[in-house]
Amino acid sequence: MNMSKKVAVIGGGYAGLSAASNLAHKGYDVTLFEKNAETGGRSRSFTQDGFLFDMGPSWYWMPDVFENYFAHFGKKVSDYYQLQRLDPSYQIYFGKDDVLQVPASLDELYRMFEDIEPGSAVKLKKFLIEAAYKYDAGINDLVHKPGLSWLEFADMRIVKGMFRLHLFRSFSRYVSKYFSHPKLIQLLEFPVLFLGAKPEKTPALYSLMNHADLSLGTWYPMGGMNRIAAGMTKLAEELGVKIVTHANVEKIVTFHKQANVLVVNGETHVFDVVVAGADYHHVEQSLLAPEKRDYTEKYWDKRVLAPSSLLYYVGVSKKLKNLLHHNLFFDEDFGLHAKEIYDNPKWPEKPLFYVSATSLTDPHVAPEGCENLFILIPVAPGLEDTQKTRDHYYDLVMNRLEQLTGQNIREYVITKKDYAHRDFISDYNSYKGNAYGLANTLKQTAVLKPRMKSKTLNNLYYVGQLTTPGPGVPPALISGQVVAKLIEKNHKN
Repeated sequence: MNMSKKVAVIGGGYAGLSAASNLAHKGYDVTLFEKNAETGGRSRSFTQDGFLFDMGPSWYWMPDVFENYFAHFGKKVSDYYQLQRLDPSYQIYFGKDDVLQVPASLDELYRMFEDIEPGSAVKLKKFLIEAAYKYDAGINDLVHKPGLSWLEFADMRIVKGMFRLHLFRSFSRYVSKYFSHPKLIQLLEFPVLFLGAKPEKTPALYSLMNHADLSLGTWYPMGGMNRIAAGMTKLAEELGVKIVTHANVEKIVTFHKQANVLVVNGETHVFDVVVAGADYHHVEQSLLAPEKRDYTEKYWDKRVLAPSSLLYYVGVSKKLKNLLHHNLFFDEDFGLHAKEIYDNPKWPEKPLFYVSATSLTDPHVAPEGCENLFILIPVAPGLEDTQKTRDHYYDLVMNRLEQLTGQNIREYVITKKDYAHRDFISDYNSYKGNAYGLANTLKQTAVLKPRMKSKTLNNLYYVGQLTTPGPGVPPALISGQVVAKLIEKNHKN
C-alpha cells in the first residue's frame, strides 16, 4: 500500500537513520539526504595520524533501547558491532588523590555509598527501585508519545503513576531527600547534565537516568561509537533506503499545504512526505518560506537549549596512568559552572570537564604504545568562538589534567584537533552552536516541545533532538520510531 509513497529524510544522524529505516520497513520508498560525507551526524568519526576519534557521543547507556531497535527488524546488536561492559563504569576526580571509581557491580556500589555516607546503601536501593519504575514508564511509555496532545498522556498507568513519576519535583530536591554527602549528590546529579538543564530545573522523573547509569551499566561498542551509526546505516541500506551523501538540502518548496519539492544541490526532487532530521530551527527558518513556518525567531530565541561543547581530540605518544575509559573532573565548583552555562551564559572561569580514553578499552583506536583522548568542556550555546579562546581552555584543561593525574602529557601530544560552536554550526546547521538539542525542562516537556508534525504543512514532520523526546542517542532512535508510526497513521491512504 505504501510502495508508491516517496519519503525524503533530511539528515543522516541517529534520528534520521531511525526514521528512514522504520519507514522503509513499513513499505515506504525512502531517500535520505546527508549534507556531509558520511552519515552519523554528531556521531561521525575521523582518523588523524593513525588515531581514530569519535567526534561526539561517547557514553553508551540504555543498551535495551539499542537491542529493541535492531530486534524490530529481526536483527541483533551483535550483527553490527560488539559491546563490552566497562568496569569500573567511570571515575570522578574531586581533587588530586581524591578519586571515586564507580563499580559496575551493584553490591560494590552499595558498599561504596555506605563507606561515604553511613546508612546510604539502603536509601540507594530504594532510590534505584524508584528510578527503575520511572525508566520503565519513561522509556516504554512516555517517550513513545509524539507530544501533539495532552490526551496522549491520559493512559491510566501514567495517570495513576503521576505522583510516583515525580514530574513536578526538581531533581536536586529529590536527590537531597535521600542523600546529604556532596560527592554522592554530584555522582547522582551528573547524568542529568546530558539532558541540558541544571538539576534544580530538571524534573525528578529523570532519576531514570540513574537507573540507566548505575543499574544497566556503561558499555562501549568496540571500534568506537560510530560503529552504531555505521550499523544503522548498513541496516537502512539493507531495508532499501537510498542514502545520498554530500547532499545539501537548500530549500523546501511548498504548494498549498504540502511540502512536495526539495531543492538538493540545485536539483529538484518530488516527494509525498518530508521528514526533517536536520536542525529544526534551520529547516524552519532557512528552508521554508516565512508564511509556512510554525515558529518565529523570537520563539526560538526563548527556548532553553542544552549546552554546546568545546572539544579536543588529542593523540598522545605514550601510555597514560590514572585514567579510565571515562573520567569526570569535578575538582572545581559544580554550581558555578552550571550558572555560567544556564543563568549567566559566558565562557566559564573554572570549568568542569570530561576525558574519554577509548584506547584503554580498544587498542585499535590508537597506534601501539599511544593513547587516544577525547576532552569535553560543556559550555553555553551562542558564545563567540575564537581560536584564542580554544587555545586558552586547552592550556587550562591540560594543566589540570597533568596535575590531577600526576604525569606529563602535553609534551607527548603528537596530534590535536579542536571543535566548538562554529563547527557545530557549519557541520550541522546547529542553532546557536548547541551540541545536545533542547533542554528537558518542565516547560519544554511533551506537548510543550517544538511539534513533531508541522501545523502549517500536512506532510512535513520533524525528528531528533529539538523535538520529541529530546537529546541523547537512545531518544534519537526512539524519535525516529515515533515519527514513522505517526506518518503511517496519518498517511494510510
